[in-house]
Amino acid sequence: MTTEPPTFCDESDTGFGWISAEPPWMQRASHAIASNGGVWLIDPVDFAGLDDRVRTLGEPRGVIQLLDRHRRDAASVATRLGVPQLVTPQDVPDSPFEMITVPAIPGWRETGLWWAERQTLVVAEAVGTARYYCAPGRPLGVHPLLRMVRPPVTLLRFEPDHLLCGHGAGIHDDTTATLHGAVRRSRRELPALLPRLLTARR
Repeated sequence: MTTEPPTFCDESDTGFGWISAEPPWMQRASHAIASNGGVWLIDPVDFAGLDDRVRTLGEPRGVIQLLDRHRRDAASVATRLGVPQLVTPQDVPDSPFEMITVPAIPGWRETGLWWAERQTLVVAEAVGTARYYCAPGRPLGVHPLLRMVRPPVTLLRFEPDHLLCGHGAGIHDDTTATLHGAVRRSRRELPALLPRLLTARR
């Protein structure tokens, strides 16, 4: 659990997101998504008051860890809420979500979440809005390592209205064009991103 309060983001009638204050440069984002009286937490970083806020949406059903190394506070939150922790699952029982594999590189295991009814795509690591993801003037970018090795072209088959990220606030306007553009430009914009990578921790 972080000691500083988070910054809330991506708030709607189906849930909310929050960005951890620690470490500030990473902009670690977590989400709570509600459907049919149940709530699923995605890659949560714990904070004081989380349980009460989640229960305003409904009954907790599970904690979903979309990236194998995104341990964050998923295990402790799941234990405290008395719900299962699902690590890069292929399906989430009793939920409206389609789970998708995000092909990457050896040692990188990531699952995305697609909620067709709400045209919402959730991606933990492959794309993000944190500064070190984005070339200057761009609101969204591909993870720097994937830019060089394997851009996440599998995401191009989705046309979301809402994109929730594991690093930075989500995208809710012109979302499909923003996502597709970020993936398609990922390699050629890498040189412009390098100065931001070198100064990311400052």
